[in-house]
Amino acid sequence: MPVKPVQCAKIHSQRLTSDLLFLSTEEEVEDVLSNILRDRSHIDETLRLASEENAAENYHDGEITSKPMVLFLGPWSVGKSSMINYLLGLKDSPYQLYTGAEPTTSEFTVIMHGKKTRSIEGIVMAADSSRSFSPLEKFGQSFLEKLIGIEMPHKLLERVTFVDTPGIIENRKQQERGYPFNDVCQWFIDRADLIFVTFDPTKLDVGLELEMLFRQLKGRESQIRIILNKADNLATQDLMRVYGALFWSLAPLINVTEPPRVYVSSFWPYDYAPDTSRELFKREEISLLEDLNQVIENRMENKIAFIRQHAIRVRIHALLVDRYVQTFKDKMSYFSDPDLVFKEIVDDPDKFFIFKSILAKTNVSKFDLPNREAYQDFFGVNPIGSFKSLSAQCSYSGGCLLDKIEKAITSELPGLLSSINPGKAPPGLSSCEATGCGDKPKNRYRKN
Repeated sequence: MPVKPVQCAKIHSQRLTSDLLFLSTEEEVEDVLSNILRDRSHIDETLRLASEENAAENYHDGEITSKPMVLFLGPWSVGKSSMINYLLGLKDSPYQLYTGAEPTTSEFTVIMHGKKTRSIEGIVMAADSSRSFSPLEKFGQSFLEKLIGIEMPHKLLERVTFVDTPGIIENRKQQERGYPFNDVCQWFIDRADLIFVTFDPTKLDVGLELEMLFRQLKGRESQIRIILNKADNLATQDLMRVYGALFWSLAPLINVTEPPRVYVSSFWPYDYAPDTSRELFKREEISLLEDLNQVIENRMENKIAFIRQHAIRVRIHALLVDRYVQTFKDKMSYFSDPDLVFKEIVDDPDKFFIFKSILAKTNVSKFDLPNREAYQDFFGVNPIGSFKSLSAQCSYSGGCLLDKIEKAITSELPGLLSSINPGKAPPGLSSCEATGCGDKPKNRYRKN
């Protein structure tokens, strides 16, 4: 059966020689392609996909016990979908993710394990309460139409779930997407165990949408990995310049002492371009796979650590709201206008020492305190009168809610970590200096 030259060109347009365009049979084309396809055996070996121990791992659909989630973010046509196809070996399969030079991925695609290969509509994923995607329904039906799930029996997907996202297009507004794109990204970011932010050496411009994305990634720097993809398109000297330009562009967006790890390679099924640093690219790829494997194996520890981190933030938020409530009650009199009194407090909390009192009495790190402006928005939606003081949340039989949170932070979650790793000593998290405890609500039902 004759093969059209244009079909061959699409297969490997930039790297195949012109002779391939004139091959006459599919057998000849397959013979040439077999010589330029990259060996994938190191993927199975590095990720230990043949290990019986890994195959025996049990996962559930709950937030804590679910598989690790790997999220792919970045501008359009940088190779996110191609990278997933390569890692899963989906080339020429019916369910390979569509790729191209133009913006191709318009959906959020969740690739997960299943007994048989099938696609699942977003409305079905959100309606299934046994899955962890039910909360996505809050983003509306327009978004669910842009959500798709793909299940397939694959060794890697037994251990991890991949999420492919629409590429960032700087001249496109959120309203044009028909759903809150940034809010949806934030939902996946908050649940991702590993976040691959992918770049193309020819697309390093940082626009407003990309700046917004990195603002959403604040606090998740330990999960971020930067991928400089398609690196074999450049000569070594040009690649060094691009690498420096990438750091220069991202430096204002990632305000941390230690920047995220950057992997430089070409993640797609075909062999590296000739006369490029193929040994470097291969080592970078193996390092990325080892990184991915480490995240998979440490999934439970990472989730428990994240829950503890979130519990500390909840506790700080509760203490701050309680301080706002107490200050409001102290400043109110019979003749006071409650709206004016509270506006004065929320507009200038430092005047009433709200944040300083939290730092002075609870040993909370000042770096963990939220922005003061955030509470103007918070109380704009949640009236101050709808909150009870923390002391009113105590009962004789149940104790105080804040005590339970502090117990989880100081002992229960660290104990759970030590039970997962019995060979390791539990972290010393029982002191107030480590956890920020100290200011407890008085339980009026118990003698102190």
